[in-house]
Amino acid sequence: MFRIDRYSETPIYEQVISEVKQGLLLGLCAPGDMLPSVRALSQELSVNPNTLQKAYSELERIGLCYSVPGTGRFISEDALDRLKNEGNVKLCELEGLANGLALMDIPLEQALEAVRRGYERSNGK
Repeated sequence: MFRIDRYSETPIYEQVISEVKQGLLLGLCAPGDMLPSVRALSQELSVNPNTLQKAYSELERIGLCYSVPGTGRFISEDALDRLKNEGNVKLCELEGLANGLALMDIPLEQALEAVRRGYERSNGK
């Protein structure tokens, strides 16, 4: 489930967070599923355990997973709802960005093309 790009400008811990979010949205993992342990994932990805601990701590902070002492970390029951809410927040941010672009006289077609490129990049086109 986890893929990281060591040459990316995006920090590895942020890539791990993104992978968990994407896995949820694609149905590769579901609420209640156990996440790999920090130690196991560290060995699998050849990544410092502190980096993965940082990612998991952030996932807990934003409510996408929770810890059960002595057992592991699990995807939260409301993780999908939280992601959908995050999407709505991002749409509001996009609206604000669009407003700023309009004030800078950026043509609507150019803004829409930028959004289209972003979607295509995300879908691997």
